[in-house]
Amino acid sequence: MPPCIVSAIAARPHRLARAADPMPASPHAEPAEFRRALRELTRLLQLRDRERVSAAGVTVAGAHALEVLAERGALSLTALSAALFVDRSTACRIVGLLEDRGWVRREADPGDGRAIRVDLTAPGRTLEAALREAAVRETDEALAGLGPAARGEALAFLRGFIVLSSREGLS
Repeated sequence: MPPCIVSAIAARPHRLARAADPMPASPHAEPAEFRRALRELTRLLQLRDRERVSAAGVTVAGAHALEVLAERGALSLTALSAALFVDRSTACRIVGLLEDRGWVRREADPGDGRAIRVDLTAPGRTLEAALREAAVRETDEALAGLGPAARGEALAFLRGFIVLSSREGLS
């Protein structure tokens, strides 16, 4: 990790003080520590997401579906399930719950009369925008201790790590 990111993070107090713990002595100590840090960050983000979206009366999976639909527009159930990394039946249940609340609607695909697309309704767009704004605000507050250069380096690192981690054939 670039030195300015490490020093900015180390200078900022946080509840998960494990970043200062010594790395275990093993041939895979650094990858183990990366995994540990990513797991802690993921868990923290999941907890915050759950608190934010449950206050709005939606599940985390439902909020993720709303976000995907806002970003990509109307999608087939198959495409939505792939974007959510769930099977089609799970996506169908998520959509059903969102549809019951009036946040999405199912409609015939104009290109294929047999296919169904899922799209946001106006209330769904409003809810998704509010949830996204709250998440962005939380992220901005968390990043407040980092300068612009450190933020840019951190974002570049995360994007690169995502690409490297999503390669096929990783064991």
